[in-house]
This record gives sequence, structure tokens and C-alpha cells, in this order.
Amino acid sequence: MSSSSPVAVPDLTTGRLVLRSWAAVDVDAVVGGGRLPHWADDFPAEGDRVVAGLFGEHPEWLDEYGHRVMVERDSGLVVGAIGLFWPPVDGVVEIGYGVVPSRRGRGYATEATRALTDFAFTAPGVRAVGAEVESSNPASVRVLEGAGFRLLEAVAGQGTARYGIVR
Repeated sequence: MSSSSPVAVPDLTTGRLVLRSWAAVDVDAVVGGGRLPHWADDFPAEGDRVVAGLFGEHPEWLDEYGHRVMVERDSGLVVGAIGLFWPPVDGVVEIGYGVVPSRRGRGYATEATRALTDFAFTAPGVRAVGAEVESSNPASVRVLEGAGFRLLEAVAGQGTARYGIVR
């Protein structure tokens, strides 16, 4: 990715984080396997590499209601990523998130999920935000429940569950 997002994307600021649109330099470094000084030592995670690699196929993911990096306000370091898988389908947009291991257990994912979910509801046509989690990942379930999501469906035989929030 050699150019920035065509839409000016405002930062979302929470108590401890800034959710900032992915910069071209971050995408290029993640896709190319590089390291940048404003990243936590354990960023990016595998999920970040996968998502960044798909930005070329899904440029809308870099628009206002797309994906963002989580920047820890105290340190200025990128400590994770969160995003909406745009566009919504039947009024529902999916959310995904990840925090690097060195920053887990601090509530960052819940804080970021709350903020991006609230922001998602400012988009025209969004009536719900959903997420699918592996049942074997209780930390992710706690993130969603802490952000106000409720269990919608356990998918028998797949080991996953669907969570959602409707406004």
C-alpha cells in the first residue's frame, strides 16, 4: 500500500487509547515483515498480518468505518488493532480485535470495542454490530460481554459463538 486512505479518518480517543486509522507506513511494514519504532515489541500479531494483507482487496476497510490500530496513550506505542469489516450486511457490521500479549489483561480490547461499536452506530444503515468468537477463547467472550454484547447463538459442532449488540 503506497498511498493513504482517501478519506480523512478521525481518531477515536478513549481513556487510555487512541484508535487511529492504519497509516500506509504501518501497512507496508506489517505486510513486508518490517518493524517500526512506534510499535510494541510484540506487534504485529498474526491476525494483524492477515488483515493488513487484505487491505488491497478491501480498500473500504481503511475508510472511516474500517480498521484502526490501537495506540497506548501513555507510551505512544501501537499495541493492537481493531476494525469493522465493512460494509454492513443487512444492517449488521462485524467487528474484530486483538491486543498484543504484552498488553493483554488491561482491558484495552474492551475499551476499544466499546468505542468502535459506539462509532459504528453513527454510520448510516448500521443497526447491529456482531462478532464471532471461538468458545475456547473465554478472554474474547469477556471482552464482548464487557462491551455490552450478548450471546446470540452458539454454533454447535463448530466451537464458536455469535455475539451482538443492537441499537
